[in-house]
Amino acid sequence: MAQASGSNTGKKLIRIDVSSDSVCPWCFVGKKNLDKAVAASKDQFDFEIKWHPFFLNPSAPKEGVNKRQFYESKFGSRAQGILSRMTEIFRGLGMEYDLSGLTGNTLDSHRLIYFAGTQGLDKQHNLVEELFLGYFTQGRYIGDREFLVECAKKVGVEGAAEFLENPDNGLKEVYEDLEKYSANISGVPNYIINGKHQLNGGQPPDVFMRAFQVAAN
Repeated sequence: MAQASGSNTGKKLIRIDVSSDSVCPWCFVGKKNLDKAVAASKDQFDFEIKWHPFFLNPSAPKEGVNKRQFYESKFGSRAQGILSRMTEIFRGLGMEYDLSGLTGNTLDSHRLIYFAGTQGLDKQHNLVEELFLGYFTQGRYIGDREFLVECAKKVGVEGAAEFLENPDNGLKEVYEDLEKYSANISGVPNYIINGKHQLNGGQPPDVFMRAFQVAAN
């Protein structure tokens, strides 16, 4: 991957590779904080952000299962505490954490994120936001084709319905990306800045901003 370099604006370019899953709440928290850090640093740097797939539960059913029941079975007695903590964190970001609806396989969402990236990294970044918003605050199901296409339309991604119709579209690219960026990590979100500096978790904005400074030197 290219190192930081000068861009046509004269500012150094910060490249950020994000490994994430569409059903990872900390990935959404991290995105919100990353966006704040980028907004606060735009006078110093240009940014290029790419999203890469990770599967928290590769064998999750495609048809979806009740979200609350899934978390209760996965975390047992810890489930309520985790829910309370995420509710508190989301409120701190101005959002309501919604545990209604279904959870399940995220492959189609990653195929769509890849596809959005072929039409522009801004569209990809905005699509990730819409997917997170729907899943975490509106009880939408990440495996619902209608929801995915709706998110794509909101951010100007063209041809999403046709692309998703063929289950092979984007499959090779998703798994190649998974191997390249996510094979050696155990959790998400994971950020690689300028190909060499790594951060994990839903870091606060100031941690990202310090990392930008280090990566630029």
